[in-house]
Amino acid sequence: MKIQFLGATGEVTGSKHLITTDSGHTILLDCGMYQGKGMETDAANRDLGFDPKTLDCVVLSHAHIDHSGLIPYIVKLGFKGDIYCTPATRDLCSLMLTDTAFIQEQDVRTYNKKIDRQHPHKEKGRKYKVEPLYDQKDVQKAMKHFVTYSYDRRFRLFDDVLLTFTNSGHMLGGAICSLEVYEKSTPSLVGRAGEGFRWKRLTYTGDVGRLHCHILPPPQLFPQCDYLICESTYGDKLHEEQLVTEEQLLGVVEDTCVYRKGQLLIPSFSVGRTQEIVYVLNQLYNDGRLPHIPVYVDSPMSTNATQIFRMYPEELSDEVRDTMQFDPDPFGFNTLRYITDINESKMLNHKDEPCIIISASGMLEAGRIKHHVANHISDPRCTILIVGYCEPSTLGARIQQPGLQWISIFGLDRRIKAQITKIEGFSGHGDYKEMIDYFTRSLDVSQVQRTFVVHGEPQAAEAYKGHLTDAGFKNICIPAKGELVEL
Repeated sequence: MKIQFLGATGEVTGSKHLITTDSGHTILLDCGMYQGKGMETDAANRDLGFDPKTLDCVVLSHAHIDHSGLIPYIVKLGFKGDIYCTPATRDLCSLMLTDTAFIQEQDVRTYNKKIDRQHPHKEKGRKYKVEPLYDQKDVQKAMKHFVTYSYDRRFRLFDDVLLTFTNSGHMLGGAICSLEVYEKSTPSLVGRAGEGFRWKRLTYTGDVGRLHCHILPPPQLFPQCDYLICESTYGDKLHEEQLVTEEQLLGVVEDTCVYRKGQLLIPSFSVGRTQEIVYVLNQLYNDGRLPHIPVYVDSPMSTNATQIFRMYPEELSDEVRDTMQFDPDPFGFNTLRYITDINESKMLNHKDEPCIIISASGMLEAGRIKHHVANHISDPRCTILIVGYCEPSTLGARIQQPGLQWISIFGLDRRIKAQITKIEGFSGHGDYKEMIDYFTRSLDVSQVQRTFVVHGEPQAAEAYKGHLTDAGFKNICIPAKGELVEL
């Protein structure tokens, strides 16, 4: 069995890991899109590192676009196999991939207009124009390839490959992917039929959730493995406790909306992060602690994703299900309003009253939140609250630089007078202590022959490698992009 690491190496986006079994089956673990740099990521996304026509199947850990976003692209290029995931992941992919196709179409249209202006005498710049990776029709075709299995069901991909999904606690439908591949134990062993063969066990974590999360259960224990591929997003960090996070959020709301009479802008991913923030605000409202101010979720996808969360109450945390005994809608309260209409969204920019606006995208690279930030960043009454990881090149990361006074948004330099603050505790990724605690409870570490650290910035991955070593893991590798490893 061979593994080639084709994405999320030295960074936290573009997850793709290609497995080739000794019998010749090709299995792609995730098919993620590179995100965070606008059109700069176009070339990286087009260069897959493999021919989709030769791929047998995709095993998808969860629906986030940095793990699923190139699925319509490989279908467009000739992929004919199945895409295995959980039911909730399939439902969320239908929503999120459609939205991604729409964003691409918009980005490409804007980019090509810019090129036309730069090359007015080159047949309107046709030579320089780009096409989207895929469109919404390609998404519709891709969704026909999805095959779903529930958690903790061991099923057969091929005669010599088994797969089990275990709840990863990272997002609705998120799964730890445990593969069992029947192969020779070493290349040199030969003999009677079956002699020297064994089941090799490989686990791919995708992204690992928090041990304590408001809306999702903690990651569930997964089967023993011989080889582990694990993420390292927060491999060098520890999160605040849950209660501290709630109090921090309430403190920011009171400071911004009560004392400074300003607007609180929260850039947030539409799926997972938005629902958790809304749930915490709902709890504060139920407790009578939330100031009586309007709260807007300004995102069509967040609105639709919340509906999907409501469809899967059995996959939500005990806390949410307990809340639903007396509050049938834990993602809604009287002062909360979900906005889908673009004209209503634009009207928020002209409101002068204190309010909370939650909107995508979480890294401030696109979406309605970018317009809200552009309109409020020079208002000292306002606060921009970062509630999750931002890739270093994104606007969400750049805006947090200490002492920064000016920043360019939509091509215009804007003076930063709003408060810029951050709460780490809403992250959907476990920190290094949480992840190692989870792994050591799931595994007999002495049986893990090799561990591969992916999905982390270099500093985080190196730090996490050290923490894994301290926990007893051995033969730990941080693979380079394109690196091929034989097991």
